[in-house]
Amino acid sequence: MSYFDRATEALAPAENAPLIDELISTIDTGNAPEQLRILQRVTDLFMAGSRRYSGPQIELFDAVFQQLSADIEVKARAKLAHRLAGMDNAPPNLIRSFAFSDDIEVAGPVLTHSVQLSDADLVENAATKSQDHLFAIAQRLKLSEAVTDALVERGNSRVVNKVARNRGACLSLAGYGRLTVRARHDRKLMLSLAQRSDIPRQYFLKLLENASASVRAKLEAMNPQAAAAIRGTIDEVATAMQREARDMSREHAVAVRNANHRFNVGPVTEANVHAPAHAQEFEKTVIALAKLGRFPIDLVERALLDEGSEVVLLLAKAAGCSWVTARELLQMYAAGRSLTPDDLARAFERYKKLTQETARSIVRFHELRMKQPSQETAPGAASPALADDAASPPCVAAAGPGPAEVAA
Repeated sequence: MSYFDRATEALAPAENAPLIDELISTIDTGNAPEQLRILQRVTDLFMAGSRRYSGPQIELFDAVFQQLSADIEVKARAKLAHRLAGMDNAPPNLIRSFAFSDDIEVAGPVLTHSVQLSDADLVENAATKSQDHLFAIAQRLKLSEAVTDALVERGNSRVVNKVARNRGACLSLAGYGRLTVRARHDRKLMLSLAQRSDIPRQYFLKLLENASASVRAKLEAMNPQAAAAIRGTIDEVATAMQREARDMSREHAVAVRNANHRFNVGPVTEANVHAPAHAQEFEKTVIALAKLGRFPIDLVERALLDEGSEVVLLLAKAAGCSWVTARELLQMYAAGRSLTPDDLARAFERYKKLTQETARSIVRFHELRMKQPSQETAPGAASPALADDAASPPCVAAAGPGPAEVAA
């Protein structure tokens, strides 16, 4: 019986560390073809009985594999990676070493398929390795928010498009925010995001707002003569999609029903606004603030999605909210405002000077402007009333459907 056969016989039924050590020593003194031959036989042995091996036995195999694969050519290591990537109990240290290999032929299979890699492994890999490594990770059947955040933060267009199309990828609010911004210049990404069933409503609305301009620019470049006719059609389609999104969104409908049920039981209070705003629950915040201040839902949605802070402060003051709640509304993640302590301090000073009567007057002006889209002005116009409590009304753009009053 050959040395390898004796080692095989010993490994199959029980542990035999000294024999493994002897095997490794023999491999170290052998030539490359002999090491490759032994590696293939060890791989066959492991795969044939892997389900029966104990933890210590797998550790022994792990050491053997790492010794055998250290100096073999990339093609052979890649073949081994393919064979082990789909195994639930593959040697973990070997798998991790393969995952961090600079050779994507070796790293790719385990990054895409191996369950032996933890989220921490994947996040570290995404932060340090090549875009090909990131793309391999993006193809995994399941991805946590921590991993997708790392991919979206550093990945190129190919990577983030793959993440957006991966139905097993969980995206955080931060991830959706970054992808929505990138989608302004990536029509393919925009379409991929819009097709995700888990996209938060606030980001779907942002996609819709950007879609008409993006599609219009593309169509105008392709067919300038039809630009005038296309422009009206695009706007109508975008408006219809926005109405349909509100009417047919299951999550939105459930949120509305739940909110209506709660608010019909008792009066709407500032607490009903503060709690969901603090929890970054966009839809519940919109509904609560609209009911508290008797505002159109569209007006509240646009204010919370706008990068400016003026209209948010106006709505909060008009609804009778304290600064504590107004601050939570300003810090809603959907708008991506990223306010600094100095920004908040300046907003607080403006909020103190603003009276509820003036705020209500300006909000009524906004509602009228929303009902007259043909006379709208540029979005994001600053409100002088917030600076000196004057009654001069600001202007807000009114893209999308008309206001829908919320019943008290």
